[in-house]
Amino acid sequence: MKTTFSRAGTILCVSLIASALAVGAPAQTAKKAPPVKPTPTLSPLLVDKSGHDIKTKEEWLKQREQIRRDWLAALGIEIPSHRAPLKTEILNTEELPTFTRQHLKYQIENGVYTDGYLLTPKNLKGKAPAIVVFHPTTPLQAKGVAGLAPEYGEEKRQGLQLVERGYIVWCPRNFIFDKVPGLVDGIKLYVANVATMQKRDPKRTGMGRMVLEAVRAADFVESLPNVDAKHIGGIGHSLGGKQVVYAAAFDERYQAVVSSEGGIGLTFSNWEAVWYLGPQIKESKWKLENHQVLSLIAPRAFFLLAGDSSDDQRSGAFIEAARPIYSLFQAEKNLSWLNHHQGHRYGPDARKAAEDFLDAYLKPQH
Repeated sequence: MKTTFSRAGTILCVSLIASALAVGAPAQTAKKAPPVKPTPTLSPLLVDKSGHDIKTKEEWLKQREQIRRDWLAALGIEIPSHRAPLKTEILNTEELPTFTRQHLKYQIENGVYTDGYLLTPKNLKGKAPAIVVFHPTTPLQAKGVAGLAPEYGEEKRQGLQLVERGYIVWCPRNFIFDKVPGLVDGIKLYVANVATMQKRDPKRTGMGRMVLEAVRAADFVESLPNVDAKHIGGIGHSLGGKQVVYAAAFDERYQAVVSSEGGIGLTFSNWEAVWYLGPQIKESKWKLENHQVLSLIAPRAFFLLAGDSSDDQRSGAFIEAARPIYSLFQAEKNLSWLNHHQGHRYGPDARKAAEDFLDAYLKPQH
């Protein structure tokens, strides 16, 4: 299977999508097709609250601002224009054959810190594009994607994979893995960290905190002297696949992002967990869905990877719901998706498609 991306041309050819969706195991070992699940009904994005059709970019930008306000209220956050100083501190540095790996920390907001791993290619010539890798749910947290855990599946070591392609890579730790006395990993740890966060700000949701972490990740990456700040991207799998969607929606510095098996629909996975959006999404008054979040990314580049687990054939409806917004900007090529049918994995097919996509948008053409 070959997926072709072009910065100036069609990003994902229709024929290639069709062939990719048809890919399966050889006939003698063919798996039974997963049951067809009902696709959620998604509200039209180009209709305002008065029922009027939106036909111009100017009208859309007003609608976009309303969607953004609605979602920020649901997330329980504001994104301050003046943020606390990063106060970056390097904790450790390793010199490896082709790149340098640094463990460091910085300030999210006053008195609240996070840490992670910065991977920088050696022998850089000029400024390089950067990618933030949002890790999946694993007790190894950022150590897995940064290549510090031999037990972590090699195919999921996205930080290592991307630094070898010439990117400066930042792998931050998600707040649900903050240390809590007596807890090591699991739901109790995640819930405890949400409770700690909400003592500081009761309205804030877990995903709201993840948005603020993503904004600060972009602040940090942008502060690095060897980063081309016009070419910052993001990628995430599972937990990280959720976070990267919201990162791009609420911070326009993310120019191209890949979401792998996060479950784009709110009914596709555990979005009701307190470390994501919380039980509020089960209430009858809840009217929001993630196609609205996708619309906030337009016209920047977005690529969704499905595997018939958290994301499946229904995910295409979310892509198509956002496509009219991309069409307003003549940017349909910037929005695409692929179902590799390989389950909740970031395997070779997913990796190849993701890296081709990121290269097309984040590596300046000379």
